[in-house]
Amino acid sequence: MYTNNKLYFLLYFLILFSQEKVNSQIVIGTPNLGFSQACASSNFNTYSTTFVFSPENELNASNQFSIELSDAFGDFSNGNIIYTSNAGTVINSPATLNFSLPNTTAGESYRIRIKSSAPAATSSPSATFAAYYKIQDAPFTINNLVSTGVYCAGGSYLLTIDNPGTGNNDSPLNYPELIFKWYKETSSTTSVFVSDGPSLTVNQEGTYFVETNYGTCTSNSFSNRVTISSVSSGEADAGISSSLGNIFCPDQGPTTLSTIGGNSYQWFKDGIIIPEAVNQMFETIESGTYTVQVNLGSCSASGAIVLQSQIFEGSINVDETNIIEAGDSLTIVVSNTANTPEFEWYLEDILISSATEDNFEATAFGNYKVVITETSGCIASRTFLFEIVEAFDPFPEVEKIPNLISPNGDAINDTWIIPVKYVTGTNTKVMILNNRGIVVLETNDYLNNFPENNLNLTSINQVFYYIITTPENEVLKGSITIIK
Repeated sequence: MYTNNKLYFLLYFLILFSQEKVNSQIVIGTPNLGFSQACASSNFNTYSTTFVFSPENELNASNQFSIELSDAFGDFSNGNIIYTSNAGTVINSPATLNFSLPNTTAGESYRIRIKSSAPAATSSPSATFAAYYKIQDAPFTINNLVSTGVYCAGGSYLLTIDNPGTGNNDSPLNYPELIFKWYKETSSTTSVFVSDGPSLTVNQEGTYFVETNYGTCTSNSFSNRVTISSVSSGEADAGISSSLGNIFCPDQGPTTLSTIGGNSYQWFKDGIIIPEAVNQMFETIESGTYTVQVNLGSCSASGAIVLQSQIFEGSINVDETNIIEAGDSLTIVVSNTANTPEFEWYLEDILISSATEDNFEATAFGNYKVVITETSGCIASRTFLFEIVEAFDPFPEVEKIPNLISPNGDAINDTWIIPVKYVTGTNTKVMILNNRGIVVLETNDYLNNFPENNLNLTSINQVFYYIITTPENEVLKGSITIIK
């Protein structure tokens, strides 16, 4: 009996102890913020809060503290847990927790509160604070980076955020969750809000720009300024911008020229129309003065820009076609202003590996090219083409008098070439007759040039006859068949 009473007492004590643990509670104080506003980005997104709780000894070993974030208006109806501690790691009061903001955060009246899991408790909400995650925090372009815009009186002009725009523009339109605010300058340092949205229709003159709406958080997500003007008649000024600048390196690819928005466009280079250039933007890699005519409807605008491609200057000391005798050579020298240039020489598109200087001694006939490459600064190349051909010998040494020629313009057997002992300077008489016996050539100064014209060669093969009489009265006769 004594033993049973002892067991009952022990059981009662365990039940009472468990009931006390079940009914244990803690109180969590209002969290204090370690910041006045949270302007997060990919470069910084760590914030802290400090809170007290009591009593410390009421925490279970499995307890976890969490941070709950309200919506942008301070409402916790759909609160978001943004941090949870590991079980049993926070046991002393006061406690400090670090957390990060979701990348969808955007508003002026967020709050946080602290929750515990064992025992369950919730603090009062913190003070409100502005919080934004700046998913895009870089300058961007509008109006294709053209600094002006023109509309006809009584009309309007549409300003839009470029997407993607030119160059390395990080368009905020790539982030659908962002919203924008347009402003009009009232002085060099002040402006007034005009409208929300990714575009703005302007019907008042002034200078406009747009910013990504990050509220009271300062941001680099803003556009270039565009000055809009109105024209009643005549021709207005259409601005032109170059994506790579007025002076650019061609190795970066073509620069994109952009002008103001209009109904239609026509581009010109050095005063000459570019027939295919009829859009708002035009790409080029060439230096020159570019102009554009923009049709605005009831009025028009024109603009001009001077481009300079920073490719180095270069020249070569030979002509496109050069003639040398067999066994002779030709020295080619290239002059250039390139920084640390490299040279590549080619014959019939095959690299001459031994030729790496700015000069070359050519002995072979054929098609050559030399490529000069600037290897520092504005990386670019220039290519010069030339050919070397064998000098034409109108009086080559031949052993026999030919009886077949083909005057087809291929420079092979085009004329009747006879041994040099019968040509000009030997006082040999050369006479050529057609198949009807009519003399078509008679000379004591033959230049290896028959026929000099087509002689109305209408048949496939036509036969002529020759009589050669030397000063010693030696006579040679024969026929000449001409194949067309």
